[in-house]
Amino acid sequence: MTTALTVAGFDPTGGAGLQADLKAFHAHGVYGLSVASSITAQNTQGVSDVYAVSPEIFERQLSVLLSDLTPDAVKTGILPTADIVEILDHYIRKYNLKNLVIDPVTVSTSGKTMTEAGVPEAVKQKLLPLCECFTPNISEAALYSGMDIKTEADIDVAARLLREFGVRNVIITGGQGLKSATDTFYGGAEFIRMETPLKPGTYHGTGCLYSAAVSANLAKGIAALESARLAKAFVTNAIDTRAIYPGGGMAILNV
Repeated sequence: MTTALTVAGFDPTGGAGLQADLKAFHAHGVYGLSVASSITAQNTQGVSDVYAVSPEIFERQLSVLLSDLTPDAVKTGILPTADIVEILDHYIRKYNLKNLVIDPVTVSTSGKTMTEAGVPEAVKQKLLPLCECFTPNISEAALYSGMDIKTEADIDVAARLLREFGVRNVIITGGQGLKSATDTFYGGAEFIRMETPLKPGTYHGTGCLYSAAVSANLAKGIAALESARLAKAFVTNAIDTRAIYPGGGMAILNV
């Protein structure tokens, strides 16, 4: 049985975080495991609060789960504190877990800060050297690379800088504030663009679904580039065919 683990936040709407990841795993025929890093208070109109799980509870979840099950891939969403990053790093190394996908969630679509100030540096130092695929959007890539990104050339420079932290494959996802939803894949050789038309509207949880789909594909033994291509097709199809409006705000992709 192929399995994947998501380490992310609980979203009461089910549109992002743990619930979205588990739905994406299921849609790919992968059995989903989950560890909660945080509990959020949010709805389709935005995130109100983020409550980090205590280090003790977070570690207990990981230690008990991993003493019994070894996932074929691990995917991260919100990692709200540096303590949680360090604990996760310890268990990934202890159990030699493979196919780590990091979705560096720092600010919600509605503009809420999701992590403490020290988290990006902790992720860069601890987790990026273990990372198979790093999936920042433009603003997250700018934060982690330390540069302003305005052009395609800037994206390429940022991808090179990010890969210097030890990441095997960088996938900078487009869409937010751009004219097209172009993702850039960089595995150390050439820059590969994956472009689709930018869809009108605001969709909750697309980054979560994308990185979870990449994780599910890696768990099934699919190479990183093809995993990224398949994940983009999965999310694009979900936007086209599975968008629902259960509340008064953003659409949710009911995969």
